[in-house]
Amino acid sequence: MSAYGSFHPPAPVNEPVRSYAPGTPERASLQSALRDLSGQTADIPLVIGGQAVWTGATDPVVTPHDTAHVLGNAAQGGPAEMEAAVAAAERAWPDWSRLGWEDRAAVFLRAADLLAGPWRDTINAATMLGQSKTAHQAEIDAACELCDFLRFNVTYLRRILEDQPESAAGTWNRMEYRPLEGFVLAVTPFNFTSIAGNLPTAPALMGNTVVWKPAQNALLSAHFLLQLLGAAGLPDGVINLVMGPPAELVQTAIAQPGLAGVHFTGSTAVFQGIWSQVGENIPRYRNYPRLVGETGGKDFIVAHASADVPALATAILRGSFEYQGQKCSASSRVYVADTLWPELRQRLADEVPGIEVGDVQDFTNFMGAVIDEKAFNRQQAAIAEARTAPAHEVLVGGGCDGSRGWFVQPTVIVTEDPGSRLLRDELFGPIVTVHVYPEREYGATLELVDRTSPYGLTGAIFATDRHAIEQADRA
Repeated sequence: MSAYGSFHPPAPVNEPVRSYAPGTPERASLQSALRDLSGQTADIPLVIGGQAVWTGATDPVVTPHDTAHVLGNAAQGGPAEMEAAVAAAERAWPDWSRLGWEDRAAVFLRAADLLAGPWRDTINAATMLGQSKTAHQAEIDAACELCDFLRFNVTYLRRILEDQPESAAGTWNRMEYRPLEGFVLAVTPFNFTSIAGNLPTAPALMGNTVVWKPAQNALLSAHFLLQLLGAAGLPDGVINLVMGPPAELVQTAIAQPGLAGVHFTGSTAVFQGIWSQVGENIPRYRNYPRLVGETGGKDFIVAHASADVPALATAILRGSFEYQGQKCSASSRVYVADTLWPELRQRLADEVPGIEVGDVQDFTNFMGAVIDEKAFNRQQAAIAEARTAPAHEVLVGGGCDGSRGWFVQPTVIVTEDPGSRLLRDELFGPIVTVHVYPEREYGATLELVDRTSPYGLTGAIFATDRHAIEQADRA
């Protein structure tokens, strides 16, 4: 760390979102990148200590909306490769952890600039093809949000370092924030390239070294993200990339004595399993690992009788069906006052069939495919359940076609059963379930929403009555 200055990083601003409107240079540039990536088969190795590692076992990386199209072949590691990655991270720790914060920050600020500029199309195209995101969904995620993570994290780091204790007369107290001793395991999801980038880079910015286990169905974007970080100057071994059987790799990593932390986004059940295994392993660790995780959601919309129905309909359509509902923040259950339901029902019946579903390289499509066969089967089973269960109705949608890609039509289900599984369980797809409640039971419905599902990630209240909004705030 330099002793010749006190440094302040550039003030971050949100990365501007490109429109990719017809005829614009940015659309032409992105389409060119899509053609380039579509026309090649990428070799995707493990990266351990900065070296490409091939094990002899590979898995094809396919496009969810065209499962016959192989985008790449990804090396598959096992316990030996995970242990090698842990060793590489621990070897890189002394030099990286001693590097001044401003030198570490410079790497990630450079990465943000590269992502905003020459790497933007590649990362967006990889996200579109590998994860079936539309151009807009890829842009706000893989480009803009990840740029924001990289830049704002540096500013937040500086603020943390500036938070110092008061000193009594004749003393000078100071606080240092030191990296964890060991390695951090980053386990990342398929649905946000920005989160896949943030989970390994945030601890690395703080001086930690990382083993990154990406989602098996988001390997193309992970491959290019690590290349981007290398181009920004990230030293070998600071972030090590290992793909393969998820449970086997994670279990191997958390059995290592040097585990210092876990940074996770994914399902609730998986994180609970990791937490339990870490707890069982406490006696073998050199330190107490820190666990940071974000898991599922069964996100609600409650519509009071005073709600604006056109705004409500738009929120349901966008909140439930953008990126095929594969967001932990997607709206997946709606409670609507009976006095609003006739108008809302008609709007949904009229507007949902107009949502275009298909290949994301066609920029007129609003939705692509769900991520894989497992997700497809889960949606198909939920729709079949709604067709046969008492007190359930498939209002609109319900079509599923897996002949070419994993396509599920946007679907609205209506249920009279407030305890329906479809109002309780996370489906992680383009299905939203509506329950109509008597207007006079608004307060009871707020309580119902709270106790129906264990998830509490996001939710929304639609009302123009300020008393109703305040009541929801207190519920």
